[in-house]
Amino acid sequence: MDALNTKLIHQYLTKMLNDEEKAEQIILDNADRLDDLAYSIGKRSIEFFCLYYLQDIFIPKETNTARQLAPFHFELWHELEKMFIKDEYDKLVLCIPRAHAKSTVVTYALTLWLHCYGFSFYSIIQGKTEADAQKFLYDVRMALEQNELIKRSFGELIDSKNYTVNKNELHLTNNTKIEAISSTSSMRGRKHLGRRPTFICLDDIQGLDDVLTDQAKQKKLEILNKDVLYAGDSPVYRDGKKIKPGTKYIVIGTVLAQDCLISSLLKDKTWKHILKRGIPIENFDVDDYFNSGHWAEFKRIYFDNKNPYAQIDAQNYFYEHEAEMTFPRLWEDKYTCVDLALRYYSDPQAFKTEIMNDASKVGEKCFFQVKTESPAEIEQHEFEKTMLVADPAVGTANRNDYTAICVGSKDNNGYRYIRKGIIGKWDFDGYIAKVIELLKQYPDITHIVIEANTYQKADVKRIQEIIAQDPVLRNRDFVFINEYQKKNKEAKIRAIAGKVNNGFIIFNRDDEEFYNQILQYQGEGITNDDAADVVAELDLRIDNIETIPRLQFFDRRLLF
Repeated sequence: MDALNTKLIHQYLTKMLNDEEKAEQIILDNADRLDDLAYSIGKRSIEFFCLYYLQDIFIPKETNTARQLAPFHFELWHELEKMFIKDEYDKLVLCIPRAHAKSTVVTYALTLWLHCYGFSFYSIIQGKTEADAQKFLYDVRMALEQNELIKRSFGELIDSKNYTVNKNELHLTNNTKIEAISSTSSMRGRKHLGRRPTFICLDDIQGLDDVLTDQAKQKKLEILNKDVLYAGDSPVYRDGKKIKPGTKYIVIGTVLAQDCLISSLLKDKTWKHILKRGIPIENFDVDDYFNSGHWAEFKRIYFDNKNPYAQIDAQNYFYEHEAEMTFPRLWEDKYTCVDLALRYYSDPQAFKTEIMNDASKVGEKCFFQVKTESPAEIEQHEFEKTMLVADPAVGTANRNDYTAICVGSKDNNGYRYIRKGIIGKWDFDGYIAKVIELLKQYPDITHIVIEANTYQKADVKRIQEIIAQDPVLRNRDFVFINEYQKKNKEAKIRAIAGKVNNGFIIFNRDDEEFYNQILQYQGEGITNDDAADVVAELDLRIDNIETIPRLQFFDRRLLF
């Protein structure tokens, strides 16, 4: 047994006995039975089991790429010990930032511990998709079949010779069963040898589609309360003494909306909960922090599209002011301050929900600044693709939405330029005339995107008729995209917040009314969203449109 294994056994046995001399003596007396000693310690300590038997995942070595664990990872293991070893409670919700190893530290490691020792007779792990569930089960099986430390202490838990492959079930030789299912699968009636699940884990089963509407959010909660919680078994008491624990439930995820599944469980006093934020500062305002002081200057440098060394210059700026710009991180060995700042700039809304677990600002302002250039500056760029996007509104009354139209282009660096953005309240003919005017003003427009909800495609037909009769426009090739608005508009608009705030989408300085409406956006139904909607649609589509270069003909005599 190598030095690390012996050190771990000595460390945790000393901690368990609170007596280092006694621990050393036990190790000496069992020098040829240290695998059995490790088995015994791991039975009483989930933390030891993870660090000892899964050390290539959790302990950095020269032979692996593991990261140093953060204090909160150990806190999670200690909480699991209270739940499973001390049997203090049955329901736990873990609200941990995305990409902070919660599935590995909890779902994967705990499932292995439970089934190596046979503490769970039947476990159900529910993932977001069928593929997620099957991948989890595959990883568990690989550990049981290939991890030599596990095999030395627990024997062959997978009978490979007689094993029938089932991608959703894993039967162990100690008669326990692990089942992995998708979030759309019901748990009703599931049993193993006549017994209900003893452990049920819902791991990141909530996606963006589950929080788009109040009905979707309510449905997710109802499935938990009416299906999942009834799939388990309650504790058995005899003469006032618990003789059999009840089913243990763990729900793991991040906050996606104020009343999503995780948010609701955090308010439910029948669930024990742990809530962590990626930047663990009390009352931390990420919007203010990353848009002021040194970080505002960092952002200005980093997203300067005219500077080919912008990223290097921004990094150098950070190192010059590192003391003032450094902030605490929940997992410091994984995320630098710059990593988290760039994640924020990329998508502030996602950062606040999935890294900060804070949905309190959903529905609030998400655009804080726009980058502008003069029309002359914009037209000096070389563009690869250009399109016109229109979102027409019916009527011209004050209560009507605005008709929004933008002409946008993409350069070879991927930046988007809103060369012209206008909002107005025109009647049908006025709106058609404005589109034709822009088609003539920008001869490199190849694609025309118009939302079909308002005029049911009658506007596109009229535009095509005018083009066919116009002596200039009829010689150009246009691709029309005329579809009904099906995507969630709120999510689509907030997806471009980072691109607008960091200057990846650049506006015409003369179009103040257009980009000011974007800056005022606070949410669908709260403020006007017309300008933001057409910009979001352009950003969504412009990477995928295909342009065919116009053929050029030369005098054939030049070939001879």
